[in-house]
Amino acid sequence: MPLPPYIHQRLSDPERYQTVYSRQPGSVAAPTAGLHFTPGLLDAMRDKGVETAFVTLHVGLDTFRPVSEDDPTEHAIHTEYYEMPEETAAALTRARAEGRSIIAVGTTSVRTLEQVGRDNAIEAASGQADLFILPGHRFRLVDGMITNFHLPRSSLVMLVSAFAGRERILAAYREAIEERYRFYSFGDAMLIW
Repeated sequence: MPLPPYIHQRLSDPERYQTVYSRQPGSVAAPTAGLHFTPGLLDAMRDKGVETAFVTLHVGLDTFRPVSEDDPTEHAIHTEYYEMPEETAAALTRARAEGRSIIAVGTTSVRTLEQVGRDNAIEAASGQADLFILPGHRFRLVDGMITNFHLPRSSLVMLVSAFAGRERILAAYREAIEERYRFYSFGDAMLIW
């Protein structure tokens, strides 16, 4: 089972590091924001009228690589394979047309949705997501996200800062440290809206 480089021990229960909706092998790590979801939670959300839609993402090892350049725009972002099926594209199109919010689970999902929504057209697609989301990015598709707390100087923390604002994210991280939240793969999550 692929694990991020900061997990050094074997897992006593490898199933803890799988999302309940994973289907296709290919990722080097689990999309960790999805680890918070159980079948019961997904059912309860659907009972409340939340529509769920899925994409296939192959999380790449470079997702854990820090941005080492002083100027983040000089960083070569990694690519991650994605597939957006027709039914997901249709669900997203419906949500947009009806004025409903689109909440992505995880930063890799945000990258994928923003990649396919670049031209404001939501269509079934597959390919390599190579979008580096930095502060100043204009979000076209994603209205909110659920994400874990990430490593400093990572492309992931830059993405959430682009979404919510650097100062707001720094304040959230300060509170998380003060309140002893758990970080990274098995850590706590936040809803940013």
